[in-house]
Amino acid sequence: MTAVFDRDALSEALGQTGQGDRAAFRRVYEATSAKLMGVCLRILSDRQLAEDVMQEIYLTVWNKAASFDPGRASPITWLVTIARNRSIDRLRSGAIARNSVPVDAAYDLADGAPSALDHIELADDAGRLGVCLDELDEKVSRVIRTAFFEGVTYEVLAQREETPLGTMKSWIRRGLLKLRSCLEQ
Repeated sequence: MTAVFDRDALSEALGQTGQGDRAAFRRVYEATSAKLMGVCLRILSDRQLAEDVMQEIYLTVWNKAASFDPGRASPITWLVTIARNRSIDRLRSGAIARNSVPVDAAYDLADGAPSALDHIELADDAGRLGVCLDELDEKVSRVIRTAFFEGVTYEVLAQREETPLGTMKSWIRRGLLKLRSCLEQ
């Protein structure tokens, strides 16, 4: 369970830790361990290493708490600085095996996003479709757009247009055939 401390309470607990008070040290740990673990994980990106560094951090806190000066920094700033520095030291020590791969290996990685050419082709297709839809009878163009771009069913379209369902289906079918012919040109 994480304890919540205000700045003054944490400063006091650090001062007591500097005097060898184990209960105060426990309060400091309970109040700050989650935050400091987050700092370590963000820098190290490895939970096991972060846990190892956390031991070093609290060993440092136990040994140096007497040197904490609340007039110079807030207690959490002092603790985060220790966590950050220990984590960076661990990174620099080479303890993390770097999985470096030559840049040429990235060539074979697939990118799921459409390419620029795909965007151009899609825009061109959309433009051609718009031109072909505009060549249709206005009513047929409107019901095709409504059916396929808005997902409205043929039944609902027939009701809106006050037209029999069979007639609506015929309008759309003939309109789609004209669209296909126009798009194939």
